[in-house]
Amino acid sequence: MGVNKMEHYFTNNPDLKSDPKVVEIEFNSHKFRFKTDNGVFCKDYIDEGSKALLKVVSAKEIHGRNLDVGCGYGPIGGILAYFNPHADFILLDVNARACALARVNMKLNEINNVQVVESNIYENVEGLFDNIYINPPIRAGKSVIYKMFADAKDILKTNGSLFIVIRKSHGAESAQKYIASIFGNCELLKRDKGYYIYQAVKNESNNNL
Repeated sequence: MGVNKMEHYFTNNPDLKSDPKVVEIEFNSHKFRFKTDNGVFCKDYIDEGSKALLKVVSAKEIHGRNLDVGCGYGPIGGILAYFNPHADFILLDVNARACALARVNMKLNEINNVQVVESNIYENVEGLFDNIYINPPIRAGKSVIYKMFADAKDILKTNGSLFIVIRKSHGAESAQKYIASIFGNCELLKRDKGYYIYQAVKNESNNNL
């Protein structure tokens, strides 16, 4: 029973009983309200990894097309989109319930520059992106997570960036080495309460790696 419950947030289970609630998240002095439910990651609060990633990325200039992978109910992509209204955001998740919640939450917070797409990794997204953000679903397994990292390079524009957050205890340093083998670089931007935030850039020189 416990294993199935853990799997729900990165798989689809339409029979999972609904128990919706609304959580409040304050970021950069603005209060957001997000509807959550059973079967989505961290339904009772925003997790520390997402907060760590948001703090680092929100300090950067964000423009163009942006992709939040494994968006859940939408806190990372939604908050970044709110503070960057001239950029475009796609929020992506394999979990149909998460996508439905994310759509509700964009309306709830009057965030208009977002599209939510149900997709297994990048199957249902088109075009190239300036930035990709990933707080990986650790319980999905290393093969799934590493595919997210590797395939991100193919849908990034030249000079586009992949940003990830991962705990040291979940293999942050190994992930950094793997991403560097794909991109030719992977910079540690910050350590925050055991979470490591990395940036990899798709440069002209590493396009053929």
